[in-house]
Amino acid sequence: MIVEIHNAYGSAAVSTSGAELMSFRGRDGVEYLWQGDKTYWGGRAPVLFPIVGALRDGHTRIDGQFYEMGRHGFARKMEFAVTEQKEDSVTMTLTSSEETKKFYPFDFALHMTYRFEGEKLVNEFCVENIGDRTLPFAVGGHPAFNCPVTPEDTFEDYVVEFEKPETANCPLIDMSNGLIDFHTRTTVMEYETEIPMRHNLFYKDALVFDTPRSRVVRLVSRKTGRGVEMDFSDFCYLGIWSAVNDGPYVALEPWAGCATGKDEDDEFLHKRALTHLKPGKKAVFAFSVKAL
Repeated sequence: MIVEIHNAYGSAAVSTSGAELMSFRGRDGVEYLWQGDKTYWGGRAPVLFPIVGALRDGHTRIDGQFYEMGRHGFARKMEFAVTEQKEDSVTMTLTSSEETKKFYPFDFALHMTYRFEGEKLVNEFCVENIGDRTLPFAVGGHPAFNCPVTPEDTFEDYVVEFEKPETANCPLIDMSNGLIDFHTRTTVMEYETEIPMRHNLFYKDALVFDTPRSRVVRLVSRKTGRGVEMDFSDFCYLGIWSAVNDGPYVALEPWAGCATGKDEDDEFLHKRALTHLKPGKKAVFAFSVKAL
C-alpha cells in the first residue's frame, strides 16, 4: 500500500513495503527522488535496520549462534503497519515476530515516521526496546536522488557540497564482500567543501565519510541550482553512492552504524557504532531533506 502526504511545500509517498519513501516532490511537482529504474538500481530509499551494509559472509554471531542477514538488514523487505496518518505525516511500524527472530533474536518495534516541517521532509527512525534485555542495532537511510533532476542538467553539472571544509580520507570497501577496510584509505577531499560528481567516483562502491565535520550536505547543480539539501545531524557516518553502471542518481546515506570492518570478528556486539538500547527505552534518529 502507498500512503501519500503533503503540505504547501511539497508531497511525498511512502510504501508499507519496507516503509520505503517512493516519491519526494517539490511544490512545483518536480520529482527529486530516484524512481527505481532497474536498468541501474531498483531501490529508491530503503530503510536500513538492524544493520547497515554487509556482514562477513552474510552472517553474524549472537549468543553463540550464527544468524544470517542480507546487506542492510531485513526491515527493508518486510511489511510495515500504518500506525498513524495525517495529511502531512505518516508513521509505519515493524514489530519483532517469529519471522524476524530467524535473523535477529531481539524484541523491538521500529517506527518510521515521515512528516513535513515547512520545506523539510523529516525521515525519523524510532527504535523501541520492547524486550527484557539490551537491544543492539544499527540504523540508516539510503535515499537516492535524481541526478540530474531536470533535462537541462547533466550528471557532471552536480556537486556534493558540505557546510564545512572537509579533509576526508575515506576507507575502502571490498567490492567482493562489502566489508570496509578502515586501514586502507583514499583521500577524497583536502580541506574542501565540494566534490564534483563524476561516475568513476563510484566504481569502487560508496564513499564512506566516517569523521565528517559537517552536519548538512547538498547535492546541487552548479548550472541550475536544482537539487536537495540534507541535515543528518543525528548520524555519525555519511555514505555517498551511485551505481558502477553510471546510473543517473546519487544516494546520500546517513548511517548510525556501518558494514563489518575487515578488522572486526563475527560477534555482533563487536560491530562499530552500534546503539545499545536498554529495555523499555526508545532511541530516535532523524534526517531531513529539502528541495532546492
